Amino acid sequence: MVPYAPSLRDLKEIARDLGIPSSHYHPYGPGRGKIDPRFLNREKGKRSLYVLVSGMTPTPAGEGKTTTSIGLSMGLERLGLRSVVTLRQPSMGPVFGIKGGGAGGGRSTIEPSTVLNLHLTGDIHAVGAAHNLLAAAIDNSLYHGNPLEIDPLSVTWSRVVDVNDRALRRIVVGLGGPGFGVPRESRFEIAVSSEIMAILALSRSWEELSVRLSSITFGRSRDGRLLRASDLGVDGAMAALLREAFWPNLMQTQEGTAAIIHGSPFANIAHGNSSVMGDLVALETADVVVTEAGFGSDLGGEKFFDIKCRVSGRGPDAAVLVVTTRGLRMHGGVGKVRSGRALPPELFMANPGAVRAGIPNMERHVGILRGFGVPVVVAINSLEGDSDEEHAAIVEAAMKVGASAAVVSTHFAEGGRGAEGLAKAVLDAAQGGTASWKPLYALTDSPESKIETVATKVYGASSVSWSENARTELERIAGTPAAEFPVCIAKTWASLSHDPTVLGAPTGFVFPVREVRILSGAGFLLAVAGETQTMPGLPSDPAFSRVSLSPDGTITGIL
Repeated sequence: MVPYAPSLRDLKEIARDLGIPSSHYHPYGPGRGKIDPRFLNREKGKRSLYVLVSGMTPTPAGEGKTTTSIGLSMGLERLGLRSVVTLRQPSMGPVFGIKGGGAGGGRSTIEPSTVLNLHLTGDIHAVGAAHNLLAAAIDNSLYHGNPLEIDPLSVTWSRVVDVNDRALRRIVVGLGGPGFGVPRESRFEIAVSSEIMAILALSRSWEELSVRLSSITFGRSRDGRLLRASDLGVDGAMAALLREAFWPNLMQTQEGTAAIIHGSPFANIAHGNSSVMGDLVALETADVVVTEAGFGSDLGGEKFFDIKCRVSGRGPDAAVLVVTTRGLRMHGGVGKVRSGRALPPELFMANPGAVRAGIPNMERHVGILRGFGVPVVVAINSLEGDSDEEHAAIVEAAMKVGASAAVVSTHFAEGGRGAEGLAKAVLDAAQGGTASWKPLYALTDSPESKIETVATKVYGASSVSWSENARTELERIAGTPAAEFPVCIAKTWASLSHDPTVLGAPTGFVFPVREVRILSGAGFLLAVAGETQTMPGLPSDPAFSRVSLSPDGTITGIL
């Protein structure tokens, strides 16, 4: 296919079309700007359609949720509706790892794609700076006589960096003698898993941002009292670092439609959705808002309903489940897929039998989304090598398990034109009036019950097992305000279960929870399952080896 060079619009014009006052749009650099959301009139009562895009359990290359979200937004615009797509900013972990960039693909991308994939407006770096400032404040307090009586063994606050670096998963700080601090074990995590990133993505005002930052708990005193960022007097400086990072970023699709990029929480580690504030801006300025949840409906999708919607107060009118024949072939047993390596070539060859064998994974995801009370449209992201027989099998199965529609979409090759059929099906579902968003559990349920509900009703587990560490923390949480937080489960993205090698739609397994953390600022409990790591590692053939800067300043090699 001949490379497509889009002709980009002036972002000031896009902002004006959305009704954003010129005084509240701030150009930041080529191809991006910041939206000061203080123009919002939250009593206005505008009722825009709200569409969630989620997906099946993916291959390591992903199944095209971002591409589908962008294509759908452009397709809706072609139907005469003002649409906005709201997406997370890509982390440089995947960009330089195996998955590559997060700007979409083919003729359904956010532009300029290199700007999106590299730094954008520095929001992730601001999060990292605020996070590491708190880490420095903790060790500084330990060094200067420990006035808060911090128990060093109880400190849960890490340091962060926005690249994959497995060598930093476990570290010792303070080595070198008395002048270098207090030695203790610690760790690094990837910046997008930081609680501060979750706070940024869930806050609705500077005031709320500041309150949430003040509430962060980082450890306990020697007598067992929870210690907060405000106890160190560092919370105000952290908020100052995030002043402009709180403002959503405005970009555009290849076809000049609006895209709001804001927030970057990972879906397998954190809550996996773009910011509430970005969606609030979009919902006040567009006819239809398309937002994407990370990884499958068991991860970003579930967390969208149970965490993000509780904060925003708004559920979607419809959900889109993205599937591919490639992904279904994998779940049907074709090829040996290994994380960190290229997909086997047989996954790119038509195989109707394997697709049928893999369909239970899609059926489970349709059921997960329908369980939240919204109509579901299955989007078949058409790939080269697909067969009509495979597509027909997917459509038939989707309709049998209750999907409102199942549509083949060619947005990757044709942009918005290729997504018009999908856009019509989504509009029919969203305007049908059948959505009645409901969370999976009540906040008053016990933390154990909430985790068990997600594990059994979403993942397919028969029960949950608890490590001694997890049980101890749950006992501490009981009877405290944190007991009524929603839960955010960190687990593998490669399987509906906790085991990345188990494909399809597993049932009857025991789901192991090894750790439970209180994220008081974000307002949820983090349950870490299986062998999930909060600092990913690089593959044997990392994507960074193909990225370069030419003498004329052109960046190449980001996929």
